[in-house]
Amino acid sequence: MQTVREIAEQIVAREGGFVNDPDDPGGATKYGVTLATMRRLGLDLDGDGRVGEGDVRALTRARAVGIFIEQYYERPGIAALPEGLRASVFDMYVNAGGNAVKILQRVLREMGQAVAVDGVIGPQTVRAAQWASGVAPGHLVDAYGIARRNYYFAIADARPASRKFARTRAGGKGGWIRRAEEFIDPRYHLSEAEFARRVAGWV
Repeated sequence: MQTVREIAEQIVAREGGFVNDPDDPGGATKYGVTLATMRRLGLDLDGDGRVGEGDVRALTRARAVGIFIEQYYERPGIAALPEGLRASVFDMYVNAGGNAVKILQRVLREMGQAVAVDGVIGPQTVRAAQWASGVAPGHLVDAYGIARRNYYFAIADARPASRKFARTRAGGKGGWIRRAEEFIDPRYHLSEAEFARRVAGWV
């Protein structure tokens, strides 16, 4: 299995460099680290006494990896989850915060486990995830990845400005969908035709 650092480095590579897309609620971002996160952490990298866009631009890849490990893996307690599930939940936590855990908790409820959907990895969620992983380890990982994909579709359904993150200009799978499917067995990937049908109602 990959190390946490290797997973974090892949997330940074997946997120890419500096962007400030007006349609992205995250605002100015570099390597997936948002301006809001940097302000929360007090990362005044250029030493001007305030945390702004310049600090986002000054963020290094190595520092982004460290932030992800500390704030999005260790802090929420992802290490307590079954090993096969950690990479996908970690990746989603970087992208969606506590919603990453809520998605898992909803999947576990659908599997019959009595867990609260609160976005917190507590003993109840850990026990349920361990149970589900023991019963059907591959199924849990795929079910979570498919639920991630559905989460992105739901956002794009409700917010037309976000559709460009789920569908390319050419009409193919956008970054959100490809990202979710990286953690799903290929047999559960949407074909081009299936994807086209799913987004047919989008303008």
